[in-house]
Amino acid sequence: MSETMKAAIFDGEGILSVKEVPMPRMKLFEDVLIKVEMASVCGTDCHILSVPPGHPATAGVVLGHEYMGEVVETGKWVSHLKPGDRVIIDPNITCGLCRYCRMGLPNMCENMTTLGIFIDGGFAPYNIAPAKACHPISEELPAEKAIFAEPLSCVINGTNKLALRPGETVVILGAGPIGLLYTAMMKLSGAGRIIVAEVSSFRAEKAREMGADIVVNPKEQDLAEEVRKVTGIGADAVVDAVGSLIKDAVAVCRRGGRVLLFGMNSNARCDFTQFDITRHEISVLGTYIAKNTFPPTIQLIENTDIPLEKLVTHRITLDELPQGIETMRSGEAIEMIVIPK
Repeated sequence: MSETMKAAIFDGEGILSVKEVPMPRMKLFEDVLIKVEMASVCGTDCHILSVPPGHPATAGVVLGHEYMGEVVETGKWVSHLKPGDRVIIDPNITCGLCRYCRMGLPNMCENMTTLGIFIDGGFAPYNIAPAKACHPISEELPAEKAIFAEPLSCVINGTNKLALRPGETVVILGAGPIGLLYTAMMKLSGAGRIIVAEVSSFRAEKAREMGADIVVNPKEQDLAEEVRKVTGIGADAVVDAVGSLIKDAVAVCRRGGRVLLFGMNSNARCDFTQFDITRHEISVLGTYIAKNTFPPTIQLIENTDIPLEKLVTHRITLDELPQGIETMRSGEAIEMIVIPK
């Protein structure tokens, strides 16, 4: 094995550098060495590299928190994995000991860290990860489907909170990768009608492929009016997959309906009337990353026909990653796969 490898490094505000770094070495008995098969670019990566940053990260780390690969070596305390196993990574590493972990809320862990954001991740040929972050997957599962496990596990957490009832109308704000995954999940959950709001014609077409019944361009149409035309009273449930649209979400939600806030943007602000939530008894729910949802996510991917591969629009190398980030920002990509060679 070589002494160095090529990796994509967060080198400070707005800087992504692809360069040679030392090959990772096993240090802890509970770790595993992974040969990365595939990684993908998340909107969070774009936020990290924005100026000013929209998400914190540690300068000098290898980015990439959505990745999968093959176990090459295991620490002496690792019993559930062996070399040759194919795994998908849950990048959010929790302590298991804080008050929130012991309350069954690991996504609220007081000591959480994240592979590919605060410690080295998957935009490299090799990575060291805690064994508890590695979930075995089938050898037969196409990588183009398996790579969606991390974002889909987060979407399933939100889907559980939304508790959609069969036949209900759902509005999804934004048809980026997360909005499209919610579209697919709402279809699987029995939504009567799915209305997606999206300004990009490219992403609008993807929304239709994933199960949207109606796609509205809010720059050209009044979204609230279009929703009322379909429902008469507003949507039963609304998902903000963007992170800055709570005002729009409440405006299209019926009285007694639910609004789920998924998208994250630490710079977003809005002028908002709280009275509307109280007067109309609208339930506003926050959802953050996965919460014990990796196992059911893998079951879903392995045993259903959810068409995740339709969301793959680009395949790139590490050297092409800086330009790939710009393509993601432009809205011209959905799922961008990185092959780290």
